[in-house]
Amino acid sequence: MAVKSENLTQSDIEKIQAEIDERKLVMRPQLIAAVKEARAQGDLSENFEYYAAKKAKNENEGRIGYLERMLKFANIVSDESAEDEVGINDFVTIEFVDDHETEEYKIVTSIRGDSLKNYISTESPLGRAVTGHREGDICSVSLDNGGSYEVKIVSISKNSDDSDDALKTF
Repeated sequence: MAVKSENLTQSDIEKIQAEIDERKLVMRPQLIAAVKEARAQGDLSENFEYYAAKKAKNENEGRIGYLERMLKFANIVSDESAEDEVGINDFVTIEFVDDHETEEYKIVTSIRGDSLKNYISTESPLGRAVTGHREGDICSVSLDNGGSYEVKIVSISKNSDDSDDALKTF
């Protein structure tokens, strides 16, 4: 089975490592203690607290394993881009050429993509189309179904602080 590698920035890697550390050093001991405490209550066949504590412990271990695999196989990408071109962590205002509607998006790596917050992954059709382009450029967005549409880059705003961005929980 092939492992999918994620494109991660150094900031993404630091956030993932911080979550791993939190889960190993803080949550793991708490969850192990909760399992021991629930087990000490006696008959395990009808002990809901034991099963709930065991499930929480196993979910934590699964998340740790997932994050460690993500780091092991990660492609490290730079979030650096020229001052006048669209790159990772930049806000870009685009105009949809067909209907003259404008939207602002933040260009992010795939693990931080969140369309509800207008965080668009560099791996999405729109993200691929605008990354590396400049203000005033018209870009063709190619869709997986063979269709396409055009967008114009209205403005680009650099953002050096991505501390408010949370990683998706899988």
